[in-house]
Amino acid sequence: MSGPEVGLAISVFLACAVEAVEALTIVMAVGVTRSWRWALTGVAAGIAVLAVIVAALGPALTAIPINTLRVIVGGLLLVFGLQWLRKAALRYAGLKALRDEDKEFASETDAARSAARAGTGFDAYSFTIAFKGVLLEGLEVVFIVVTFGASQKDIGLAAAAAAVAVVLVVLAGVLVRAPLARVPENTMKFGVGVMLTSFGIFWGAEGAGASWPGGDAALLVIVPGVAVAALAMVRWLRRAPTHRALEEPA
Repeated sequence: MSGPEVGLAISVFLACAVEAVEALTIVMAVGVTRSWRWALTGVAAGIAVLAVIVAALGPALTAIPINTLRVIVGGLLLVFGLQWLRKAALRYAGLKALRDEDKEFASETDAARSAARAGTGFDAYSFTIAFKGVLLEGLEVVFIVVTFGASQKDIGLAAAAAAVAVVLVVLAGVLVRAPLARVPENTMKFGVGVMLTSFGIFWGAEGAGASWPGGDAALLVIVPGVAVAALAMVRWLRRAPTHRALEEPA
């Protein structure tokens, strides 16, 4: 497996694991407090919609010239990567509250308990919340798989990495029966932000016609360079003379 393929697999795995943890927290909250039957039905419906979206996106992407696709994907990855890096850097600098899966689970649980119940029949709340959670987080997973895979002409590898991440997170959730609060989510988001930004720079430049010295080996310089720049920004933010109040995590 080449360097870019390893980077592709690791990036997709980490990014999809983060999204899977967030979706699992939502599903478990409504399942535990209200109805596992309708929560899981919502999960199945969300997966079905995602399957339709993937089936529609796949053929469309193959018709786009590779350089055009890399420019588009590179730009999108830069937008998402820098957004993830910004949030992770603010959290490390103490300017943004860390995301707490226990707190998120408790919040979702309280909301589920307070929602009105409709007798013993169809539980619209459990179905809707689980469906929305799986669909929204799943769309991010699909975006990650399709963009990374299409740019490297290896959607199969990206899909496999995503599947492994989702399966491992679900298995962990079933075994511990609690939100995965010990997962270092901010560290994972920082790493994913670095990888997304690095690949965005690499593919965007290639799609625009630039030629990287050393070809794919340039990623061995770009990735550490982005990481060092992000860590330097964290250090600068920590030493900034003025600090704003902590923002709520997102």
